[in-house]
Amino acid sequence: MTEQEPTLLSRALGVVTDVRPKEALTALLLTLNVFLLMTAYLAIKPVREGLILVMPSGPEYKSYMGGAIAITLLFAVPAYARFADRLPRNRLVVGVTLFFASHLVLFWLGSSIPAVRSRLGLLFYLWVGIFNMMVVAQFWSFANDLYDEEQGKRLFPLLGVGQTVGALAGNAIAAFLLEVLHLGVYQMLLFSAALLAASAFLTQVVHTRESHRKEGATEQDEDDTQEKKGIEKGAFRLVFKNRYLLLIAAFSVVFTFVNSNGEYMLGRLVKEHTSALVAAGDLAKASSKEYITTTFNRFYLYVGICTVVLQTLVVSRLIKHGGLKVAFFVLPFIALGDATAVVIAPVLAILFVGKIAENSTDYSVNNTVRNMLWLPTTRAMKYKAKQAIDTFFVRMGDVSSALLVFLGAGLSAWSVRHFASVDIALVALWLVLAVAILRENKKLHEKQSKPDT
Repeated sequence: MTEQEPTLLSRALGVVTDVRPKEALTALLLTLNVFLLMTAYLAIKPVREGLILVMPSGPEYKSYMGGAIAITLLFAVPAYARFADRLPRNRLVVGVTLFFASHLVLFWLGSSIPAVRSRLGLLFYLWVGIFNMMVVAQFWSFANDLYDEEQGKRLFPLLGVGQTVGALAGNAIAAFLLEVLHLGVYQMLLFSAALLAASAFLTQVVHTRESHRKEGATEQDEDDTQEKKGIEKGAFRLVFKNRYLLLIAAFSVVFTFVNSNGEYMLGRLVKEHTSALVAAGDLAKASSKEYITTTFNRFYLYVGICTVVLQTLVVSRLIKHGGLKVAFFVLPFIALGDATAVVIAPVLAILFVGKIAENSTDYSVNNTVRNMLWLPTTRAMKYKAKQAIDTFFVRMGDVSSALLVFLGAGLSAWSVRHFASVDIALVALWLVLAVAILRENKKLHEKQSKPDT
């Protein structure tokens, strides 16, 4: 059988990766789908920051929310799994996406009620923490259902471009709507809801196009169901009985701990700077919410730009020429420099730039390297242990940071310098874990390379 001649669309998408003619339209629709999801999330992310940080003790509340999100996920994830067992995948993905879109409309309606508006910051922050994890995760689950391994290896990089560009576009669009069109903070919620509705529509279109794979997918779904049934029972046992996985779990807690501490410090310095402007008469108190929202929108925009540049131009070359042993140490050394600079001079300008470098490296280099760590592991480890580590252990890093903020800021009146000093100690532990992980990774590769006897 001869291969179909390349189409104009497949040639265009071929700039990113190898796309077959019959795959091109579906791949483009999926890329647009994840683009819309990320744009919807990033458009409301600065709104989330503004709503919570304008509250009294807002930075402290923000840090505590990591623990609240972790607890909520203990109920949300099993509930999602029960729906996944009972619904066809298209109805599940479309339904959950529209479910979250309806919440944004409810938040918008609630913003017009003074008694609700005063408490909206905490609830909305919690909601966004659940929303952004679930909708993006289920998108990649949907994509995995559509593509086999060979297709996934070729087409997932294209989908990743949609995710990265969507994150950047979300910030740029939010900046335009807030700063140029002067759209209200709460009106941004309706904008994101419309994007989610469009994403749900694209999901159904893709499902309809790919429905000819239904019989093969049914058998795969049965296998996946059996795999998922063992996640709750066996995932943590796998982690705690394997040194390599336990090291990755500890690494996940520590690097999330460091990042969450940095986010708290940034939020605290932004609020202190805003209060100083109000006290000096350079900013009206009524405009403080919009000022904080705009500041964070600029921050996320700069992070997005740097992430795109790193992901497209640096990451593959860094891994190709330096390997895992170099790429794995890029983020901890940046985090170490960031924390050290804040200890020396705890001012917003320094931390603002440092966190841009830190977050953009995390979203590009570190995200790629973290997934590479799983290449030499077994299938059970990839599906069960990775699920436990990427959800529970990552959130435990947030919880650890929340506890530190409670003890440090709430009870001991720590300054930003104190939190930066803790980060320096944590990064030192991070580096020790990185060395140990690479050592175990090398052992796994050597074991796999030995011929069977």
